[in-house]
Amino acid sequence: MQIDISTIWYLIVGVLLVAMGLMESVLQRLPLSPAMFYLPVGFLLGPSGLGLIHIDSTEHAALLTVITEVALLVSLFTVGLKLRVPLSDTIWWLPVRLGFLAMIITTALLAAIGVSLLHLPLGAAILLGAILAPTDPILASDVQIKDVGDHDRIRFGLSGEGGMNDGTAYPLVMLGLGLLAVPEAVSYTGGWGLLLTLWGIAAGFGSGWLMGWAVGRLVVYLRHHHRSALGMEEFLTLGLIALSYGFAHLVHGIGFVAVFATGVAMRRIEHAASGEKPPDAVIGPVPVGAEETVATHPQKASAYMTEMVLGFNQQLEHIAEFVMVLLVGILLSGSGFSAEGAIMAALLFLVVRPLAVGAALIGAKRAPLQHGLIAWFGIRGIGSLYYLMFALQYHWLPQLTERFVSIVVTVVAISVVVHGISSTPLMELYYRRRRRRTS
Repeated sequence: MQIDISTIWYLIVGVLLVAMGLMESVLQRLPLSPAMFYLPVGFLLGPSGLGLIHIDSTEHAALLTVITEVALLVSLFTVGLKLRVPLSDTIWWLPVRLGFLAMIITTALLAAIGVSLLHLPLGAAILLGAILAPTDPILASDVQIKDVGDHDRIRFGLSGEGGMNDGTAYPLVMLGLGLLAVPEAVSYTGGWGLLLTLWGIAAGFGSGWLMGWAVGRLVVYLRHHHRSALGMEEFLTLGLIALSYGFAHLVHGIGFVAVFATGVAMRRIEHAASGEKPPDAVIGPVPVGAEETVATHPQKASAYMTEMVLGFNQQLEHIAEFVMVLLVGILLSGSGFSAEGAIMAALLFLVVRPLAVGAALIGAKRAPLQHGLIAWFGIRGIGSLYYLMFALQYHWLPQLTERFVSIVVTVVAISVVVHGISSTPLMELYYRRRRRRTS
């Protein structure tokens, strides 16, 4: 009896999802991240394994751009919702320095390596540096904000950096494409490039903040005064992400910056209403059937709305991580492990990232161990994958495209493994030392 290929796919997907549902609590006790499990599975499904999936990254670049874009938007909105600190707090300077200065320095150093070591043209070297520059704390849960009351400098800095630099990398990607004579990006190579960048960041943050603040306040008002707009947090979440992203593009802002800002704005509404009291303490126990009462309560409405949106978004984030790391494994299986990618990964994690963090944080308050951990956890993931697919949509030096795919997916795969293994023991060491200092 011949088995239909769709049946095989249902079985594979079902086994993977059920396995992760059963293994999640086990993985939390081990120095392993879920991504480390997804990666070899994706490789096994690809051309170098069972050959069940073959993806031509150039031919399917447009579709893969949309898929990675959606995953990145979900992660950016989630990060913004977790950062429950007023913008006036000086701790924000840490992710701002990392998200802007460290990202620019990283791109420049990687571009220099690309020219001198990989013998790439300047435009291609800048493009490769900009693709690899964004960090992604989502793929190492041990180093990101775990709950909204967590103000640890390492977690806050890395989470905020990942929320910012996926958007601020966009102008540098466009600069690289412009130097490669891509017509849509040529404007970033001239005198207008800096103005386009500054406007894109400012318009993105402003429009995203406006969307998050306006929609968040509207929902709370309707619930409190009219007992309407109840439930459907799933629609609210997805709609708000799409609205802020689309509106930012309408005013020529950077959409990724906007979505991050939307999450931050929604959290500010909750924080302003709840004060320093944690949102779960404000909400309290919610008996079955009493959800509407809590959702419309004058003091609880904002906290309940924000936490429900965050809860749904975190579930989407788990699915996005699953799909993205499987994709990395499949692409790696098709392109092969790159020696150039391994060299770039070693230089990026051991030389470039420490130098960039050191330069960006000159004068910033942090302990030596905090500085070392921030320098080490420059995790690469969804942002790099998105910008790779985004660049592959355009026509530039076709002889370099497969080389870029192999380099980038190799760097991301190495990051998944080395940062996944090291995150749990290093963070446990950090917290043991911090407890000793405070005891």
